[in-house]
Amino acid sequence: MVPTLSVGKTRRATDRLRSRLVRSCVWAQVTCVGILRFTALIARSVAANLEIASVLALLVIAGAAFAAGSGPLKGDAVTLTPHDFNLLNRITWGVNSSSARDFANLGADAFLERQLHPESAERLPPQAQAQIDALSDSKKSIEALAEELDQQAKVANAITDPAIKQAAQKVFQDNLNRLAREAGTISVLRDLYSPSQLREQLVWFWFNHFNVHLYKANIRVLVGDYENHAIRPYALGRFRDLLAASLHHPAMLRYLDNDQNAVGHINENYAREIMELHTMGVGSGYTQSDVQELARILTGLGVNQTSNAPQLKPALQSAYLRKGLFEFNPNRHDFGDKHFLGHTIKGRGLAEVDEALDLLCHAPATSRFVTRKLAAFFVSDNPPPALLDKMSATFRQTDGDISAVLKTMFTSPEFQASLGKQFKDPVHYVISAVRLAYDDKIVLNTAPILGWLGRLAEPLYGHETPDGYPLGEAAWIGPGQMSVRFEIARTIGSGSAGLFKPDGPGAVDHPAFPQLSNALYFTSQRPILSPSTRQALDQAVSPQDWNTLFLSSPEFMRR
Repeated sequence: MVPTLSVGKTRRATDRLRSRLVRSCVWAQVTCVGILRFTALIARSVAANLEIASVLALLVIAGAAFAAGSGPLKGDAVTLTPHDFNLLNRITWGVNSSSARDFANLGADAFLERQLHPESAERLPPQAQAQIDALSDSKKSIEALAEELDQQAKVANAITDPAIKQAAQKVFQDNLNRLAREAGTISVLRDLYSPSQLREQLVWFWFNHFNVHLYKANIRVLVGDYENHAIRPYALGRFRDLLAASLHHPAMLRYLDNDQNAVGHINENYAREIMELHTMGVGSGYTQSDVQELARILTGLGVNQTSNAPQLKPALQSAYLRKGLFEFNPNRHDFGDKHFLGHTIKGRGLAEVDEALDLLCHAPATSRFVTRKLAAFFVSDNPPPALLDKMSATFRQTDGDISAVLKTMFTSPEFQASLGKQFKDPVHYVISAVRLAYDDKIVLNTAPILGWLGRLAEPLYGHETPDGYPLGEAAWIGPGQMSVRFEIARTIGSGSAGLFKPDGPGAVDHPAFPQLSNALYFTSQRPILSPSTRQALDQAVSPQDWNTLFLSSPEFMRR
């Protein structure tokens, strides 16, 4: 006979569970408000005087449904060693049953090679791709969207009646916001379901490195194209190509005011950030004179959202270049010679920019600055100097081949020693939770995910300053941050997130309960949990509570 827990015993068990969870919070100075709320759910079950048999029955039912095919696992369960599990967790946005099977089938070396050299064509699941194809961001060119929204703004601003003008401006702003949401939807769906998981992580990393803020000017129109065409194609290629792609994109030129940079009216903003944040780094030896000379080199690079070319003197017509919204206008360029990083650059137009980029990318300071930032993202807040030496040497030897640099990092003993220890920033936490909870079941509404990232202070495209979001643990480990994570864990764990209710009037919800206590958990995750976490999970009174506690565990907070 299975014993029944008395009210007093259940309360004492709840208190012990709360105590173990609070002790297991390895983050410093965290008030585990969320955990207290979660254990309150358990306390409420006291009134029902739940029997242990009832708890076991719930878990058995969930397991039976999972085995019958309603859960994420398909085919035979796989077992990953703790090392392989943590390696997969670091290379991808987060382990799930599908990626674990791929990893087990290929082996660690082949899986890593496939991630370092993915197929160029996107291979999303059909249901995810269909959502992307239905968005206006996918149906129109960036030129058409920019022209359409620019015309809307002009019409709205020309209206004299205050009420009508306000209504028209609201329509304009709503359209800008819709395009920004669509860009976010595309990004999230790729993070969740792309087989090229490493590339998608690097898309986020490089966007953050070459950051633009969506609420400046009309960047909400441009941000999706910037991510898809200036960042993603070059995320695993040569750094020089990535830098050039960002430089030629209207989102970057507009964000850092280079569209205002002209001979006689120099704007140094973009030149300074290229040197300080994109390439060499602060304190690397360049001077204010170098910034000023680079700003002169960049004069004339701007944005043209009209169908009209500027009026040019015959001698300058051959120097003019228009590609999409990007424009090099020789009327605005300083054709004088420049002295940049110890070299003389002859004034001759757009070719000066290529010469300056070559100097920046071949500077030893750039190899050190860029590789240290990669190591901070993938290894630790303070990467070992020996690892940085190896990565920067590979950067220089391969002319900035990002895949080669990453392979040096991934195969290093320093990287291997870091597995399972790096604290997740908000985007890693949220995406990994959804990937694990629902595996390859395609979400129908990304709005909750985008909302969670906003609540966690790391919204997509939302960092105002060009330095991007911080990568260190200290930025994301405070009590308020952890409390919100616990609430998100409860929402996902209870299956009430709204991920399967399409956005729009009359939409029908297709609820799906996350199966976290599945075969992957028992074969590969449970062995790496601490005894206190396992004991807490073993005392969960329902699958919902189990899911919530697992997604709130110290181990799930790290990768």
